[in-house]
Amino acid sequence: MPSPGLLVLFGSQTGTAQDVAERLGRDARRRRLDCRVQALDSYSVVNLINEPLVVFVCATAGQGEPPDNMKNFWRFIFRKNLPSTSLCQMDFAVLGLGDSSYAKFNFVAKKLYRRLLQLGGSALLPLCLGDDQHELGPDAAVDPWLHDLWEKVLWLYPVPPDLGVIPTGVPLPSTFTLHFLLEAPRTCSEEQHGASTDPQGPPSEWQPFLAPMVTNQRVTGPSHFQDVRLIEFDITGSGLSFAAGDVVLIQPENRASDLGRFCQALGLDPDQYFTLQPREPGVPCPAQLPQPCSVRHLVAHYLDIASVPRRSFFELLACLSPHELEREKLLQLSSPQGQEELYSYCNRPRRTILEVLCDFPHTAGAIPADYLLDLIPLIRPRAFSIASSLLAHPLRLQILVAVVQYQTRLKEPRRGLCSSWLASLDPGQGPVYVPLWVRPGGLTFPETPDTPVIMVGPGTGVAPFRAAIQERVARDQTGNFLFFGCRWRDQDFYWEAEWLQLERKGCLMLFTAFSREQERKIYVQHRLRELGPLVWDLLDRQGAYFYLAGNAKCMPADVSEALASVFQEEGGLSGPDAANYLARLQRTLRFQSETWA
Repeated sequence: MPSPGLLVLFGSQTGTAQDVAERLGRDARRRRLDCRVQALDSYSVVNLINEPLVVFVCATAGQGEPPDNMKNFWRFIFRKNLPSTSLCQMDFAVLGLGDSSYAKFNFVAKKLYRRLLQLGGSALLPLCLGDDQHELGPDAAVDPWLHDLWEKVLWLYPVPPDLGVIPTGVPLPSTFTLHFLLEAPRTCSEEQHGASTDPQGPPSEWQPFLAPMVTNQRVTGPSHFQDVRLIEFDITGSGLSFAAGDVVLIQPENRASDLGRFCQALGLDPDQYFTLQPREPGVPCPAQLPQPCSVRHLVAHYLDIASVPRRSFFELLACLSPHELEREKLLQLSSPQGQEELYSYCNRPRRTILEVLCDFPHTAGAIPADYLLDLIPLIRPRAFSIASSLLAHPLRLQILVAVVQYQTRLKEPRRGLCSSWLASLDPGQGPVYVPLWVRPGGLTFPETPDTPVIMVGPGTGVAPFRAAIQERVARDQTGNFLFFGCRWRDQDFYWEAEWLQLERKGCLMLFTAFSREQERKIYVQHRLRELGPLVWDLLDRQGAYFYLAGNAKCMPADVSEALASVFQEEGGLSGPDAANYLARLQRTLRFQSETWA
């Protein structure tokens, strides 16, 4: 039977699901199958009824939400008017990627799998649930599942006997070819490409607004372990509009020192220009890259050389290596048997792509430039909760940024690419421009003037609630209750003076938890329990909305547990009834959360 072509659709928040989807695409091409790999929201979902063979690769974001690039698909596939025979001609498989330390582990994949069955699809395999918490990461579940998937697919659509499978040691053709120019172009397309201080339409990922940075102020005490910045941008003329709960996306760039080391390791001239051409028709060039483009621009703004490489990086690097010893080591690290060693070498110490390339110098120096975009992922934008309201700060946008820096067994400290880059920018030394755009966040606030809101925002999780409180106070909306937690009152109590002034004016009720100021650590969930009668009265009798923002690890579960306890003690509910009460609040959007890892 001739191959019908495989469609791989992914929903990815951090890039892991996309990486697995692209791995599926490479594996398909090695088996001589036509294969398309697309983000779910870039695929025309109405065509799904004509697809005979589809693999869905889905991450779960936050507290069980679909990733941003599959939200439109998600809304469509759960429409109640879709016939139960819509996908009766489709064979499908679903691969989920999640973290079992979260309450809604792989929620998106589980729900999608059930929905595809409801619409008449035939499952080729049981659902795959990759888990970040496994000592070998998601691959522990993904590898055996993919082995079974290809057995099923090749039984349905065998490889043509005259062609055979392309061996794993042989590199597939690169997606693009780089044609180097003999001299630099007379007009610099990079200056005019993409980002703009005078946008023609609403700023977006493809055309960010170059926002002047106005201030970059450290707001934690000098002796505090964490450097946290309040950063303000001027958005005059941007056309940007946002409300409380929205997020700003910022496109960071690599450090100049890393760019220099990368070019040296690969023998590239940063000032040389090239044009990019796809090998296959219908494959678009990356919209973020100008044509022609310099190597400097490619490395600084596009290639994520500061990220921790995935297994697929080692697979391709092994294919490209001319050095026997290095190639042998790379093959070991990319093999199923070498995953423990790979985790120890790469994931545990958070070793970067640049550092790996420096560890394999003979291989790095022989990488063909055509493979750069296949080998190294693109730099992804970082999302920050907007911490200000246009009603209080017209033509300004503020964010609260915790600068990520920590030590592993490697000598050099690990640094967050975006937060470290932002912290390094000093508008006092001259004009600084940052590419950014805005999108709706996961929090929406009631517009009725007398509906109370309870906001729980420990640490930098308080940022979206500052925007909400500013907005609500400007609109004379009362009933603002803020639970804020940090370590020390005098070190990381963000916006203390602002909160206390609003309290004096009667615009805010503030409840604080300073975890390190007494022998027993006190967190926001303890304050919720202590104030149980108030919390129950606000939620049950006054119809309050409840909001939660901050670190996704333990805090959301602890807060939910505290609420369930309040419902039982103050409302007289049984354990199951308290859980149902909380679920009803979530279902009716009276309980909303925005959390991050």
